[in-house]
Amino acid sequence: MLTKKLRIGIVCPYSWDTPGGVQAHIRDLAEFLIASGHSVSVLSPAIDEDVLPSYVVSAGKPISIPYNGAVARVLFGPIAFTRVRQWISQGNFDLLHLHEPAIPSLSLLACWAAEGPLVGTFHAAAKKQKIIFAIGPILEPAIEKLNARIAVSEAARSTLTEHLETDAVVIPNGIYAKRYAGGRPQAKWQGNTIGFIGRFEEPRKGLSVLLEALPIIARFAPDVKVFVAGPGDPDEIKKNIDAQLLPRFEFLGRISEEDKADFMASVAIYVAPNTGGESFGIILAEALAGGATVVASDIPAFDSLLGNGEYGALFESENPTELAKVVIELFRDRDKREALATAGKVHAQNFDWEVVAQQIFSIYEMSIVGSNGVSLATEHRSWNRLLSREIDRE
Repeated sequence: MLTKKLRIGIVCPYSWDTPGGVQAHIRDLAEFLIASGHSVSVLSPAIDEDVLPSYVVSAGKPISIPYNGAVARVLFGPIAFTRVRQWISQGNFDLLHLHEPAIPSLSLLACWAAEGPLVGTFHAAAKKQKIIFAIGPILEPAIEKLNARIAVSEAARSTLTEHLETDAVVIPNGIYAKRYAGGRPQAKWQGNTIGFIGRFEEPRKGLSVLLEALPIIARFAPDVKVFVAGPGDPDEIKKNIDAQLLPRFEFLGRISEEDKADFMASVAIYVAPNTGGESFGIILAEALAGGATVVASDIPAFDSLLGNGEYGALFESENPTELAKVVIELFRDRDKREALATAGKVHAQNFDWEVVAQQIFSIYEMSIVGSNGVSLATEHRSWNRLLSREIDRE
């Protein structure tokens, strides 16, 4: 860990009060750094400024744009740029940590405006997009200013390499593993049960794949129940569910972190049928930490996180028949379910903030050194070797 207490500025590209993996990552990182004695300020768009925690500064209300199979609520433009510059000037930061600086967002504006140590974290995993090539000449000088680049997964690193022909150190998203390890099994969620958490109205979250698989699953497990948690309008989804199967669904709405831990400890199988656009999968790491048996689509990010099937079962993405086959097999084989859950719970410790923050702190330290004129090429190679050794020990 860094011995010196730092003044750290973190820029969030997406609206703080809209649920999302990037926002959750930044929130947990900021709070971990604050608990470690550092001074942290987060600059972010916000729809409702009255609900922001004390360490978050609003840069203004976001606008909605389609991005990577979802809707991104971001902030960009001359007024936002002025606010970014004021925040940087007033903050007197030792280091700035910019999330998603390769999209039109506050992070890109901060990259243009700032001097001194800059760290960029890249979350997105997406196919090559024409817009990136169109604004590439604008992005490249800004990205080159970064003293260090972090990708949250190999999928995110590959996206960065393909789009901007630059590289990054892979450091995963963090979770509070102990928070989920303490979940208490609840009878109401036990039995032949399937759990799902996410913004279920977004097509890429894949709930429709589970809906198509359920008639097959129900033939072999007539008592199966599906619990869906997360924001969205369940009435729209229920229109696509067979009337005979509708009683097997229960929509829970948003659940607390405590309830999430209990949920993961209770359901027989946690299913992540996402169809793409995921760079990591925080919810999968949380499910593993909570002791759930995970079944996930074989998109690159999930395949990597689950160790190619070592820590959770995989099925062919967007194939409901394959999903049904995997779920039925696990319902029938309790020993296999328990073995996967046990292996996954151990694996989840690699994503605990105690581990991830140590890696990020090392990047901060290298960035501060690098900003004083020392090349980071050697340090990056050394850090990658260090990470490789840690992976080999698993």
